[in-house]
Amino acid sequence: MNKDLTQGPVMRSMLLFAVPMILGNLLQQCYNVADTLIVSWYLGPDALAAVGSAFTLMTFLTSILLGLCMGSGAVFSIRFGQRDEGALRESARASFVLIAALTVVLNILAFLCLDGIQVFLRVSDEAIWALMREYLAVIFWGIAGTFLYNYFACYLRAVGDSVTPLIFLAVSALLNIGLDLWFVIGLRRGVAGAAEATVISQYVSGLGLGLFALLRCPQLRPRRGDPPIRWAKIREIGSYSLLTCVQQSVMNLGILMVQGLVNSFGDTVMAAFAAGVKIDAFAYLPVQEFGNAFSTFIAQNYGARQEARIRKGLKGAVLAAVAFSVVISALVWVFARPLMALFVEGTETAIIAEGARYLRIEGAFYCGIGCLFLLYGLYRALGRPGMSVVLTVISLGTRVALAYALSAVPLFGVTGIWWSVPIGWALADITGFLYYLLRKRQLLSWGKTP
Repeated sequence: MNKDLTQGPVMRSMLLFAVPMILGNLLQQCYNVADTLIVSWYLGPDALAAVGSAFTLMTFLTSILLGLCMGSGAVFSIRFGQRDEGALRESARASFVLIAALTVVLNILAFLCLDGIQVFLRVSDEAIWALMREYLAVIFWGIAGTFLYNYFACYLRAVGDSVTPLIFLAVSALLNIGLDLWFVIGLRRGVAGAAEATVISQYVSGLGLGLFALLRCPQLRPRRGDPPIRWAKIREIGSYSLLTCVQQSVMNLGILMVQGLVNSFGDTVMAAFAAGVKIDAFAYLPVQEFGNAFSTFIAQNYGARQEARIRKGLKGAVLAAVAFSVVISALVWVFARPLMALFVEGTETAIIAEGARYLRIEGAFYCGIGCLFLLYGLYRALGRPGMSVVLTVISLGTRVALAYALSAVPLFGVTGIWWSVPIGWALADITGFLYYLLRKRQLLSWGKTP
């Protein structure tokens, strides 16, 4: 199932590689959507608000691990393109040790800071906070499972296998839905039951995929007589992984800061945003995963020094992402209210109205986030993860600053938060494309290939 993206038709290779990744991320969202739907239908609006805010926090924590793994994946892809199996093996070992150690630290910090989350997220309602704390106290135990799945998934995708991670995630997603129904409805475990179902499913996918990868990929298996991991290799992996981690975590930290501002507007806006974020996750998920597939394509061809394929791939990817985003924007605009009704009872008209307004403002500009995902993938693959951080700071910095500024103006109120999102996307896109056009020759040189 390994696919060499340095050969064959450019767009066909990229799209075929991207499809399993898109389907896999759709299933990943099923973890949280299953929690949200079941919690909303059977436990009520307070539980929805609690799990929704917890989802934003968990997205931030997961983004740290995902960023570390994605950065390492870029190095793996480049080594695969160079056909340097020894360097690929050494990079995989160094990456696993580094990210595993950071995962342990992150997990400890998550539990130590649990009680401070209420203040950070500005959750004033004690009933909602009690539910949120109950959910988080369980869900934090799944952080290690998230690391295992993302590490081995990124490795397999880097060497061209985007199908196997999908298979393991499909099994895990179905298990999660079944356990959700059993724990929440059958055993009446409440929000803790929803979290327990997710944690069990995360370990099934993480441990299962890890075992498969060790059996399938000899580069991942430890051997007697392996030399100690060189500090230079840790530094190389760290330069990619840590900067990609910063990019991912800054992106989600900005969203987390906006979540705190949203929470200050009360339960109705809080619940509307919780449902709207879930719809967003599905709406622009395909272009997000297409951006990750595009990054693997660019990295393999960068390692193989295929400049013509890189240029052709970038043009085709931008056209595909924009076309898809326009179609999705139109659908979300038309079906905003029915989509909200999937997460909220029809009697909660105020929540549905606010959520629909959020979707019709932000959802009209999904092409902005689609292009931004491509730019993140491009600069990560070309060995410039720092540029991805710059674009994230521009996008999220604008979003956070405008959200706080506009929401304080009576004319805008909470609508100012919704408008800040596409403005941030647009500024980052303009910066990213201008930088590429002005520095194209330098970016496609091979003097700094790791």
